[in-house]
Amino acid sequence: VMNLAPYQHLLATDISDAQGAGFAMDIGIKSLLSPAPAIMGVAFTVRCSNRSNTFMHDAIYSAPKGSIIVVETDNNDYAVAGGNVCAVAQQNGIAGFVIDGVIRDLGELRNLNFPVFARGVFPKPGGKSNDGESQVSINCGGVTVNTGDLIVADEEGIVVIPQNEIEATLASALSKQQKAEAKSLADWRANHEKTIREIVNS
Repeated sequence: VMNLAPYQHLLATDISDAQGAGFAMDIGIKSLLSPAPAIMGVAFTVRCSNRSNTFMHDAIYSAPKGSIIVVETDNNDYAVAGGNVCAVAQQNGIAGFVIDGVIRDLGELRNLNFPVFARGVFPKPGGKSNDGESQVSINCGGVTVNTGDLIVADEEGIVVIPQNEIEATLASALSKQQKAEAKSLADWRANHEKTIREIVNS
């Protein structure tokens, strides 16, 4: 397992700058906490189907410490988690949830200060059946996610780094960020204005 500590401060924008298109989730999935927390962790995937949240609930016990549980659902009319599920996930060292769907108990979530990125809240919970699965390839916010991929989520959005590209992408993001920080706004502006005017006048 690679050490993520040197990269912990990188934002979703930094990661996105080091990637092609197709790795940033739909803007409809956003932090339910304000201000938005920043989380980075390895994905543990869940697919909820037929209005059952059983596999999401199982994941809070099955996912390794530090994981981000990433969930595909089939509808936004059943909550896949509530306050107790968030509290237990937090106790078990889960870094947060990223859900292409909805949860409930927003007040409890605020008290816990547990990071959840989702499409919103809905008062009715899902049921319990053995429909669904975990640790499979899912689609979350238009992006394919597999268990083992790296998730970076913050106020700028949510990005996915495929498992075999984690080290290269993080290293590239860090180097780009360091270069950007070394450049003054005056330098950036001079270069930017020249580039933009050339395009406009071409």
